[in-house]
Amino acid sequence: MSTTKEEELGNQPVQENDAPVVEKNAEVDLERATTQASVEAYSIYTKNEKIFLAAIASLAALFSPLTANIYYSALNTLATDFHTSLSNISLSITTYLIFQGLAPTIVGSISDDLGRRPMYLACFVIYIAANIGLALQNKYAGLLVIRMLQSAGSSGTIALANALVADVVTSAERGSYMGYVSMGALTGPAFGPAIGGLLDKYLGWRAIFWFLAIISGVVFVIIFFFLPETCRKVVGNGSVAPPLWNTSVLSYMHQRRQRKAGVESNYGARDEFKRKASLISSFYILFDKESGSVLLYAGVFFTGFYMVQTGLPGTLQNHYGYSSIQIGLCYIPAGVGSMLASFLMGRLLDVNFRRHAKKIGMEISNSKQQDLRNFPIERARLEMVLPLAYGAGGTVIAFGWLLEKQVFIAAPLIFLFMSTFLISCSFQGLSTLIVDLNRDSPSAATAAMNLARCLLGAAGTAAVVPMINVMGQGWVAVFVAGMWVILSPIILMVMKWGPGWRSEATTGGEAKK
Repeated sequence: MSTTKEEELGNQPVQENDAPVVEKNAEVDLERATTQASVEAYSIYTKNEKIFLAAIASLAALFSPLTANIYYSALNTLATDFHTSLSNISLSITTYLIFQGLAPTIVGSISDDLGRRPMYLACFVIYIAANIGLALQNKYAGLLVIRMLQSAGSSGTIALANALVADVVTSAERGSYMGYVSMGALTGPAFGPAIGGLLDKYLGWRAIFWFLAIISGVVFVIIFFFLPETCRKVVGNGSVAPPLWNTSVLSYMHQRRQRKAGVESNYGARDEFKRKASLISSFYILFDKESGSVLLYAGVFFTGFYMVQTGLPGTLQNHYGYSSIQIGLCYIPAGVGSMLASFLMGRLLDVNFRRHAKKIGMEISNSKQQDLRNFPIERARLEMVLPLAYGAGGTVIAFGWLLEKQVFIAAPLIFLFMSTFLISCSFQGLSTLIVDLNRDSPSAATAAMNLARCLLGAAGTAAVVPMINVMGQGWVAVFVAGMWVILSPIILMVMKWGPGWRSEATTGGEAKK
């Protein structure tokens, strides 16, 4: 009786060493299926992994504002040790603010082209070296120059943090993650003066820079080992193997496992741009009709915040006779307000985004980026900003007049907490919109925000002390709040005409192509 070929094969004994081959092939198929599925998703990272990335970015973003504010408590000591005037020492603050505005425009533009990770590492190398140089410095000229380098190293981290969020998070949940990464940037100004005052009093001003060098060194190690490349031009949605200089230690180990499994990277997952990132792309964003309008109000809004923060030490010293440590401790309510705002406002932005999506019948998925061409993203981000800004103005006025009347310190500190909370909420809505409007270059967009904020803020901080001396704390607070109210129609303009401006810009870009 004849047998078929299949029956003959079926009657053959199964070899024991065949099992691992089948298992290995199944593993390869699973790896390939996973990779192909990840190409369709906006990001391959899980929710917990995205929170972990946001935590690292927030920690890195802490250093720019912390470095600016931790320095204030030591100004008098520095003037004495360097045998110069307080006004000359204050020039180091001016140079810091200038570079804090300019450096991110370069860092952000390069990172949009070459990747986030190389720029993170470069920024921290410069920053650590500058802190060591400042701790060992004995000459005034050297202090000014190295302070510029310190600013250049630290200031790019905020732009990189927001860009990282845009890389891995869709617009539907971007508000929450922008809140996570902004915690570091918003709490630095609040806790910096207290830390600086304690270090200066008990260990001397050089301890401030040794402290910054040590903690930034720890963060550098964390980034080196654990932070993967996220730039979509380099790794797509995270499924593309990056070049070696964009690869973390953990990413390298993962790539080795994939190569052993026979899995190849799918380069179709990348966002391919037709042009290289420009070093002046942040300036293009500044002069864009819609983005420029948002940046103008954000810059003026944060200038008022800087004026409130900068004018506080002199008022507390003159009216209450507080020491540098006591003054530093008075900033803690502002830090608590900022932290609370970054957590709550992010969630509210996501809720409002989903509300508008439901209105127009848009399907929401956290794994896929929504098409925002016909979506009212301006309203989704700015509807809450206007009432929050008005509320911030009212609390700033109350804060200013309570200080002016020298009431018990608890009262103005309560309003300091409230004003900082409302200011931080408003600013988060503005900064999230800027990233949404410039998804192809999020780091450059954040750098443009930083440029507007720092340059206008530098002017405000230079003017606030003379203004307080002439007008008093109360009327300066009225001036700040009035500035916010007078310019608030900009927000209404963006909500009404922003979609049209966005459509014009998109049509113009396609025509140029």
